[in-house]
Amino acid sequence: MSVLAAFSLAAGLLVSCGKSARINGEVEGLGKGEVIVKLLDVNTYKVLDTLETDASGHFSYKVPVAEGQPEFVYLFHDETKIASLLLDRGDRVSVKTDTVGRFTVEGSEESEKLASVEKDFSDFTVEFASLADRLAGLDAASSEAAEVRKEMAKAYTDYYRGRVRYILENSHSLTVVPVLYQVVGTDLPVFAQQTDAIHFNNMCDSLETVYPESKYVKALKKEAKKRSDLLSLSIRIENAPELSFPDLELPDVNARKVRLSEVDAKVVLLHFWTSSDAAQKMFNLDVLKPLYKEFHSKGLEIYQVALDTDKAQWARTVKDQELGWINVCDGLGAGSSSLVLYNLDRLPVSFVISDGEMIDGNIADASSLRKAIARLLK
Repeated sequence: MSVLAAFSLAAGLLVSCGKSARINGEVEGLGKGEVIVKLLDVNTYKVLDTLETDASGHFSYKVPVAEGQPEFVYLFHDETKIASLLLDRGDRVSVKTDTVGRFTVEGSEESEKLASVEKDFSDFTVEFASLADRLAGLDAASSEAAEVRKEMAKAYTDYYRGRVRYILENSHSLTVVPVLYQVVGTDLPVFAQQTDAIHFNNMCDSLETVYPESKYVKALKKEAKKRSDLLSLSIRIENAPELSFPDLELPDVNARKVRLSEVDAKVVLLHFWTSSDAAQKMFNLDVLKPLYKEFHSKGLEIYQVALDTDKAQWARTVKDQELGWINVCDGLGAGSSSLVLYNLDRLPVSFVISDGEMIDGNIADASSLRKAIARLLK
């Protein structure tokens, strides 16, 4: 082989190696057996390969890693997770574990952090479960039970504060992602408070500066937005003036936000619909436009909320049908907070607000709607 050919081959091997991470592992007490390699695909496991260990329990494996997109990789024996890794391009890690998951890892600082995070969580859940077991065997009204509940609350609070400290100190490490999603038992998230939306947003902003293309960061961004929206809604409800109806503030066709409670009219018709349904578009022409033409000068205004995801289609419909009243849409469709606030289970639905007070019940047919408006504006 020529010197040039040898150099080209070596360069090719280096490039190939640089696009992956290598795991050299040993499973004590396994001997010849199987290790399953799984990749975390945002919120589900994806099996990458099933490896055969040699007689000493050794194995080796290369994981492809895209540039700037470290991967969470987990090793399993049967159904038991025996190691957790966070691998970047070029990592060369050594893993020693056993068949029940007591493992150590070297060669990857992020993997070492992940191992520490998982150990801390495991220690906490064991302590918390032990306290829960003690509580289950006590009379709920006893002083001893009250004391155990205090211990559980303290253990939870101490762990939560420790996790907040961890994510703040490691805001550019992807290991904060699983920390933010930790759940005690089956239904107690560690970050369960509405104000934890602030932590989700801050971590997302920090991680985006380092890993803008990471699928884990993109998923975290969606969760952060959802939590922020819920927090915003909660603050709005808490600070809202006394109203007989849930207030709304949604963008119109010009992206200008319009607040329902600030509509200056004697009677406001609050109408929920979708522009994707032909029958509901006909309702605009056959019912709402004649109603608006007849009663607008007498004090009627319409605040029409479209529960659509295609805002361009909605805006075209508003323009084509020449709907002259207030038209708003947040583009979230079934994810809109309006659905929850007004407990909507069908469309279209109308509510009537007169002199700032919600008229009891919703109105779903044209005849009842006209009678209600006519009565209020006679």
